[in-house]
Amino acid sequence: MANLNQSSESIAQPLTELPDKKYFTIGEVAKICQLKSHVLRYWEQVFPQLEPSKRRGRRYYQRADLELVLEIKSLLHDQGFTIQGAKAKLVQKSTPIEERSACSEQSKAVAVLQLIQQELQEFRSYIQTRF
Repeated sequence: MANLNQSSESIAQPLTELPDKKYFTIGEVAKICQLKSHVLRYWEQVFPQLEPSKRRGRRYYQRADLELVLEIKSLLHDQGFTIQGAKAKLVQKSTPIEERSACSEQSKAVAVLQLIQQELQEFRSYIQTRF
């Protein structure tokens, strides 16, 4: 029984504490994230945000890449997203707040302009009937 508890603790720990390194190989990322290397290579093709640097034909993941892999794994395996849904979620998350607020401001501006247009049309018809 003690062996089972130790193995489950060692599995859970890497998910909460990432090693303090600048670069990780694909094998290290696969071990930390409990994934196969071919899954990581596939995700690189599917998720444009996941771009490890490549030198001499080897992939080197940085901490941000590792965190992204863990997030993708959570979306797909834990939260039940499809690949398309996970892609959309990541795009939504990566859209800066300024862009989202700019879209909101644009829609408000369009509403104000439509209101002004309506008031101008009413004023025009009022002028035409009075003069």
